[in-house]
Amino acid sequence: MPAAKKATLTLTLMLSLGVACAQRGGLLPGASQEDATFTQYSPLSRSEEIARRTLTPLTFRRGQEVLSGKGQALREQAIDLTKETFAVYVPAGGPPKNGYGLLVFVSPGAGAPRPKRWRAPLDRHHLIFVSAANSGNEVPILDRRLPLAVLAYENVRIRYPLDPARVYVGGLSGGSRVAEIAALAYPDVFRAVLLSAGSDPIGGEQGIYLPSADLFRMFQTTRLVYITGEYDETNQLDDQASQASMREWCVFDVEILVAARLGHEALDATGLDRALDALDNRSPPDPGELARCNARIQRELAAKLSDAEAAIARGDRDGARARLKAIDAHYGGLAAPAIFDLDAKLLARE
Repeated sequence: MPAAKKATLTLTLMLSLGVACAQRGGLLPGASQEDATFTQYSPLSRSEEIARRTLTPLTFRRGQEVLSGKGQALREQAIDLTKETFAVYVPAGGPPKNGYGLLVFVSPGAGAPRPKRWRAPLDRHHLIFVSAANSGNEVPILDRRLPLAVLAYENVRIRYPLDPARVYVGGLSGGSRVAEIAALAYPDVFRAVLLSAGSDPIGGEQGIYLPSADLFRMFQTTRLVYITGEYDETNQLDDQASQASMREWCVFDVEILVAARLGHEALDATGLDRALDALDNRSPPDPGELARCNARIQRELAAKLSDAEAAIARGDRDGARARLKAIDAHYGGLAAPAIFDLDAKLLARE
């Protein structure tokens, strides 16, 4: 094909793509908007669904029972999208063959970050960037920050062609900790997580409870990239505790980076570029190692459940209640449905 004709065809395709994105309410490639508004809700952002994915089994069930007893229910959606704005950047050059990647970013501050200095790495990685305003550390996680992240994903998804394998969530500092919660609760959405200058252990120690077994098995194949400033010693220590927790819970696809010459601050373009390279460079766990590790968790859980059942059988209600509470917090959704059966047995004896 002559070069001039090929260039004309390429331009026509890009213009067609731009028109299609505009018709669907999206931005043209290379464009950004700091106050974008969205309209689409998702079943994944329903209050009950968020609670189901983030609370422990017994906490979730008892909360439902309390509301039901009062003739009440959780709000369908915690977020009123007519009152929300988002920062969006669409990388230059149009989507690759499999669609754009997506980075849903959670800020520690009230304003949505303006990714001007991140445009080059976002362009190189063909990643759309989206971040909600008024989603900082001062507002609730489950009622605001988490549903906003899910809704950001949903509204980008319906406007642009996305590669599901490259839908990522990330954040800075407190926002990074929310991103970790989002990745754990929604591994069916977010296939990798960028933890920048903030992370926590999982398994209940810091309130990050494990989801249901099916979701947790997905999380065990999620890519985790930690990157913290060279001089941010406090959060480097927090990262080490989080990383040890991941190993304990058989989460092995982890990469650890250090942002040179940075303290507790946002990544520069070079640091983000390295982090995005790491997000894309997945290292799936060895199936045999993962199976052996999960078998160890199941043995430990079975022993804890058996110990609680023995306490119920001998009439040690306080001891049984304490054991169930500890299992519920530590194992979260992995303990269901067995923990429901034991809780029913305990209630029957009271």
